[in-house]
Amino acid sequence: MIDTKKRALLQATALVAAVAGLSACSKQEAPAPAPAPAPAAQAPAPAPAPQKLKVAFAYVGPVGDGGWTYAHDRARQEVQKEFGDRIETSYVEKVPEGADAERVLRDMVAQGNKLIFGTTFGYMEPMLKVAADNKDVKFEHATGYKTAENMRTYDSRTYEGAYMAGVIAGSMTKTNTLGVVGSIPIPEVIRNINSFTLGAQSVNPKIKTKVVWVGDWFNPPKETEAATALINGGADILMQNTDSSAVLQTAEKMGKRAFGWDSDMSAYGPKAHLGSAVINWAPYYKKAINDVLNNTWTTGQSWWGVKEGAIDFVSVAADVPEAAKKKLDEVKAGLKDGSLVIWKGPILDNTGKQILAKDAVADDKFLGGINFYVKGVEGKVPGGEKK
Repeated sequence: MIDTKKRALLQATALVAAVAGLSACSKQEAPAPAPAPAPAAQAPAPAPAPQKLKVAFAYVGPVGDGGWTYAHDRARQEVQKEFGDRIETSYVEKVPEGADAERVLRDMVAQGNKLIFGTTFGYMEPMLKVAADNKDVKFEHATGYKTAENMRTYDSRTYEGAYMAGVIAGSMTKTNTLGVVGSIPIPEVIRNINSFTLGAQSVNPKIKTKVVWVGDWFNPPKETEAATALINGGADILMQNTDSSAVLQTAEKMGKRAFGWDSDMSAYGPKAHLGSAVINWAPYYKKAINDVLNNTWTTGQSWWGVKEGAIDFVSVAADVPEAAKKKLDEVKAGLKDGSLVIWKGPILDNTGKQILAKDAVADDKFLGGINFYVKGVEGKVPGGEKK
């Protein structure tokens, strides 16, 4: 009886233990709850687009002048294409020198331009004033000589193009008399007249050059009158240091020959055109813009020529003799590699006074102050206030 009760108790105890074991086992094998999903990662905010460099150009003449201003604007278009959306360019044409220039320059600053080019000598003083009031803007002045911490100068050696034109003129003239229509009697223009004459005399020592001044950069009616007077005075080949194509067009009408200046003007007088002394401003403008974009811009002065790709002589007429074309190629190559020096003595002025001794070479300071005619140029340099 006792054995039976013990057995029943043992069975009951075993049953409780088994149930407890099953319960424990059931708890251990239950799947763990799924982890909460991690918060979705936020996409990084897009980087702000780089701000465009705004670049403005002040032009003294119309962009359609076919010469000086046209050359600057072609270069503007080229740099806009090259730099794309990194820059934004604009221009104002026919900006008079003086007070109007200052007003236009200040308006360019107000519009957010951080690089401003002034493309004529007469903008020098207005640009200096505006630069002094806007130190965060970079100013570039063409053909000037004054600088500031945020204003520098640039120029092209146009006298190299004039010399090359002279080589062709000296080879083609029948009267040995050349004519030049001058704008304003500053060293730049006088230097070009003299270099044209020296180039012509290098192939024809009998050359004489006549000059008529018009007192303006862009004045087609006056340029036409001056060209007519030179032709009536015996000149059969003309060059100009003015900005329009009027001189070439006048030569075309009067059956004479002439050159394009600053830009290729062959289309304006196909029969008269002997070649064009051109300026390519694009290499310098690319450098200046890169300097600002790369924060490497510093003040200073630049004077670029054939060597830097800024000056060339193009579209030589088909009837120019091969000997003259060969001479032109030699001159161009010599200017490019530095083996040819245009202003090397002996050089005399037109009164017979020696200006440069034999083998003496003019430096840039000398060239920048030329105020005399070389031997062979008729007349006297007009006096007057420096432009």
